Amino acid sequence: MSSSVDQIKSKLDIVTVVSAYMKLDKAGSNFKGKCPFHNEKTPSFFVSPDRGSYYCFGCHNKGDIFTFVQEFEGLDFVGALKVLADRAGVTLEKFNAGEKTEKDKLHGVLKQACFFYQKKLSDFKPAQDYLKSRGVTEETIKEFRLGYAPAEWRELYEYLLSRDVTEKDMLAVGLIKKKDDNNYGGVASVYDTFRGRIMFPINDSAGRVVGFSGRILVDDDLSTGSGQANAPKYLNSPETQLFNKSEILFGLDKAKKNIRLKDYSVLVEGQMDLIMMHQVGITNTVASSGTALSDKHLIRLQRLSNRIIMAFDSDSAGFLASDRSAKMALSLGMELKITQMPEGKDPADLVKDSPETLKESIREAKHIIDFYVDNLLSRKLEPRELGKKIQKKVLPYIALLSSTIEKAHFIKNIAEKAFIKEDALWDDLKCIGLSTSFTTESEKQKNHSFSSRINSIERKIMGIIMWQKSLKRKAKMATEIDIEEMEKRMGEIAGERTEELKTRFDKEKESLLFETEAYYNDKTDLKREIDELLSGLEEEYLKKELALAMTNLQKAERAKENDKIGGYLEECQRISQRINVLKHKTR
Repeated sequence: MSSSVDQIKSKLDIVTVVSAYMKLDKAGSNFKGKCPFHNEKTPSFFVSPDRGSYYCFGCHNKGDIFTFVQEFEGLDFVGALKVLADRAGVTLEKFNAGEKTEKDKLHGVLKQACFFYQKKLSDFKPAQDYLKSRGVTEETIKEFRLGYAPAEWRELYEYLLSRDVTEKDMLAVGLIKKKDDNNYGGVASVYDTFRGRIMFPINDSAGRVVGFSGRILVDDDLSTGSGQANAPKYLNSPETQLFNKSEILFGLDKAKKNIRLKDYSVLVEGQMDLIMMHQVGITNTVASSGTALSDKHLIRLQRLSNRIIMAFDSDSAGFLASDRSAKMALSLGMELKITQMPEGKDPADLVKDSPETLKESIREAKHIIDFYVDNLLSRKLEPRELGKKIQKKVLPYIALLSSTIEKAHFIKNIAEKAFIKEDALWDDLKCIGLSTSFTTESEKQKNHSFSSRINSIERKIMGIIMWQKSLKRKAKMATEIDIEEMEKRMGEIAGERTEELKTRFDKEKESLLFETEAYYNDKTDLKREIDELLSGLEEEYLKKELALAMTNLQKAERAKENDKIGGYLEECQRISQRINVLKHKTR
């Protein structure tokens, strides 16, 4: 394994890998860009070709080419290894049985199940005929590894047992189900999850099978008492160690390259829609697989492109449920468009009947705000009713836009189309609170780091000290910064805490050196920067002292301890004066 890692690192430098996912600009000896792991307007993401690592000063994400691909594509280490090995043209070494992780083993179980379903499709003509009737070609069947789950209770189970797969592992990946009782309507307690269904393998970003979605084709024998009379049209694998519905998008492994190239993604509702879209060359398409679109899905797409087109059948549940998804997308700053599909048609139908109509509908997709305004206008509502609908259905979307210019653009458009005064629309917009805004889970998780201003300043100061010392050792000469004076002043400010800081930051020396070098290397007046940092740190420490002195003063006043009041008052005045001096110094 280490040999494969070393080969990949020798063939792929970090700038090449990262720039394939995002735009980087030269910044001295490093490169910088807007961080793909959190929303930001000013670039704070730095890549160091010399160190082979990256660091973000905003969310503090850091690592090498492997951690970057893991984080960006939502993969484990082995998945990132596979992606980078393919890119570098490196053949991965075979795992020894003892080296396989639990996840590797489970991926292997799903791979065997996929092969089983593929073989069963080739043996079952009704399933082949169904796919042919939907317009699916042989090439598409092979490309997407489509299969068929026999309408038998334990055929997959028996097959996997014969391949030395344990019942425990089958349950772990959701291929079988288990009833608590020993017998259920004449059926054994352990049975296959998918039966009588066309099977669509669901892959992670590295192309490894993590689950399945099955489209019903053949009903179970209802006389068993547990047939599929009320079974869903599509059935997905349950949540497992490998399959997280809120993170996995069907087809993303095949679409990600073209999403980056075309700079937009097309979102459809089902697996059949997706494979048919890819079949006619719309290869930047992904599917929500009938599950609710989550902020994690959208963030994953946003990392590839900030533009997204929703192509749902207007009669579908997905279209009706797209309101929250749309609001999430706008909250994330994405540009969202909607296609107008012909009545009663879904993308798969259009691919079969009229692919050019589908392509035209995507080309003519409208921004979601324009889409809903035009939809309301087409209903010929009387003016008062139209105004109410616009207030209720359209203005909440405008409220989510971060740009005032964009808001003004849509307000003006609505005013002109609906003959409503702009001032009235602006007044209604002000009344709409941002209760429709969203804080994503990912953002919540990032916000806990480095919340304290003191910790942030201490980190910068200790980083500069370490960096200047490393430069001095390399050059074997004095640097322009008086390190001893800097350490002395740091000690005077932080006191006993100084040694604790040295011990703490020494444990992450390499990453701290990179952060500091990336940020301060091109500064023209480093001495001034250091002085401002030290003054800022002293001010923060003094603020804590002042808060304590004020508390003591209040306690003394309440207790009428006149002998202490004077001393605390003098202390408060002394600290306040010093804070004012520091404030004037740093202006």
